[in-house]
Amino acid sequence: MSRQPSDPGEPGDRVAVALQHLLPKQALTRLGGLVARAQGGAATTALIRWFVQRYGVDMAEAAEPDPAAYRSFNEFFTRALRPGARPLAPADWICPVDGAISQCGAIGGDRIVQAKGHDYSAQALLGGDAALAQGFRDGHFATLYLSPRDYHRIHMPAAGRLRRMVHVPGRLYSVNPATARGVPGLFARNERVVCVFEGERGPWALVLVGATIVGSMATVWHGVVNPPRPAQPRRWDYAEAAVALPQGAEMGRFLLGSTVVLLWPSGPLRFAAGWQPGLPVRLGQAMAAWG
Repeated sequence: MSRQPSDPGEPGDRVAVALQHLLPKQALTRLGGLVARAQGGAATTALIRWFVQRYGVDMAEAAEPDPAAYRSFNEFFTRALRPGARPLAPADWICPVDGAISQCGAIGGDRIVQAKGHDYSAQALLGGDAALAQGFRDGHFATLYLSPRDYHRIHMPAAGRLRRMVHVPGRLYSVNPATARGVPGLFARNERVVCVFEGERGPWALVLVGATIVGSMATVWHGVVNPPRPAQPRRWDYAEAAVALPQGAEMGRFLLGSTVVLLWPSGPLRFAAGWQPGLPVRLGQAMAAWG
């Protein structure tokens, strides 16, 4: 894939991005984490009710629809869905989250499209691991953005056996569409957790990308991955562990929302009809087929 000239974006995008360069993102994220973890009684309930109204959260889909039942904002934000709210389509690959398609398509060599005028390398996304990135050369990718109103648990798009996990420290820019258009290499610059699985048709990766105010990311096999936030990447090898998850099972969650990037190796993967940037998606709907 040839490198595209950078697109400066709309004037509003440029202002928003400029402000983010100036903001103390790490400090804001620490403060956001403290507020989200606090069990503040009536104050917590008031915050949740405001959030539900401000972002149009559909509490009828939640297993617990009463905002007053949540002890902390984090409990509310990572709320479970009621049974049957997200039926699983009969597909090789299902959408792992509620959100919107940021980008999807072919990986050109090592380059992944971020937005018009911006791409980044799979190697950078995967924490600089050249050997791991080589396995996805000329493969396929999908980037899915979770907005504040969305359900924030992440589920398995297909059955897989966990092989490794890497926590890659980084920046904490927002990952909203305006920032994706304005910050080069955004998803390879932000803090992220890389999860590599082995599936029926070979390896695939699911990358959880952090953002401003995202207090932490967690997986079902490890618990909270961050904090801590050390300066160097942390790696866990699960090659000998029996961490195998079926399609549709929960694999992790964001404590305040962000983005998921999926990577597949080269092969005959076809995205479902209608999968294109900007469209909303829901957990469990058909995402792709192999062959």
